[in-house]
Amino acid sequence: MRSLRASRTLAGAAALGLAVCLAASAGATPMVATAAVPVVALPALTSSRALAGMLVSPLAANVPSKGGATLAPQGTGSLTGRIIVVDPGHNGIYRKAVNRKLVAAGNGKKKACNSSGTATNAGFAEHKFNWKVAVELVAQLRARGATVVLTRPNDSGTGPCVNERAAIGNRAKADLVVSIHADGSYAAGARGFHLIISKTMVGGSTTEARSKALAVDLRSRIAKQTGMPRSTYIGKGTALSPRSDIAGLNLSKIPAVMLEAGNMRNKADVKLLTSASWRLKLAHALADGVVAALKG
Repeated sequence: MRSLRASRTLAGAAALGLAVCLAASAGATPMVATAAVPVVALPALTSSRALAGMLVSPLAANVPSKGGATLAPQGTGSLTGRIIVVDPGHNGIYRKAVNRKLVAAGNGKKKACNSSGTATNAGFAEHKFNWKVAVELVAQLRARGATVVLTRPNDSGTGPCVNERAAIGNRAKADLVVSIHADGSYAAGARGFHLIISKTMVGGSTTEARSKALAVDLRSRIAKQTGMPRSTYIGKGTALSPRSDIAGLNLSKIPAVMLEAGNMRNKADVKLLTSASWRLKLAHALADGVVAALKG
């Protein structure tokens, strides 16, 4: 087990180029100062502590967004000294020009910068689901001593592009990346969660192996702790989906997995995905998996 001290955490945060300290509510758009403005701690804007003291990149307001945000620990515990990237998938706001912009995806491939994702038949957007779970997970990780890096600081912006999401984690010299999504399959009877891993990561074979180990562990925890079944349509019962086209995974130098938490077009899955108590269970399962992956 590596010894990670406060200096490493601060160095990782500095690498993000963050220039303002603020607190934001789960849905609020944070203010961003210029690089010349010193970092100043502001009081929380709401009673929620999950995003209190968030440091936001001066580039986060760009379209597409860049730089992400970082949050200091709110306690000590099993993740003290660790840096965890939480990636709420997709954009808060859809922009055609951004969606059409092609960026490097690794393995010689290119993909669209990003989109706002799928939605339930009733209109509950995937990007909103991803954000809500991410905020719960941030709270869990900070309470256990982790410094958390968010790839986007709110649910009201556009971006970052998929390649920038990987770059944010790489620049922060993070320990792990957890990317949160939900699927939108129209296939009859398609339900359940699955975890995507990259076949070829820039971090090499060791990073790929650690990513798969994290996915296998999370597979058990999610099923046991949330009651969401394994995917019936991806992975042939394994709930694992090795792919070569996911930029956020391919371009990562550190272990990274992408969760598709359920199918937003399946009524049984939607009942869970739209439940605040279920999302909290999912956040606990993800946090427990992060702790287990970084032991030893």
